[in-house]
Amino acid sequence: QVQLVESGGGLVQAGGSLRLSCAVSGSTFSRYAMGWFRQAPGKEREFVAAISWSGGSTLYADAVKGRFTISRDNAKNTLALQMNSLKPEDTAVYYCAARTRTIVDVTPARGYDYWGQGTQVTVSS
Repeated sequence: QVQLVESGGGLVQAGGSLRLSCAVSGSTFSRYAMGWFRQAPGKEREFVAAISWSGGSTLYADAVKGRFTISRDNAKNTLALQMNSLKPEDTAVYYCAARTRTIVDVTPARGYDYWGQGTQVTVSS
């Protein structure tokens, strides 16, 4: 059973940066395509970014394109999300997720099989 543990969240001022990490254990990390999602209070969980098994393909939500960068290190079993130029509207709990299936649309949360517990990101104005 794969386990995902996020870290790196916190409180930052608008315009600042944070780097989230997701440590994956219990299975071969390179088997999984990965994604980051976020959920703000009173809102549905939404797609942030996704990366392929090899790391050669990435996709971003329009809201974060140009500010966030997803990456993975298969040798260290870790996924990262570098977040720059943060805005108050980026405030949410951020989750990493893993999937083994090949799917056309990687943005819906239902396409992912395993989830971390989440890490809080708060951006003050």
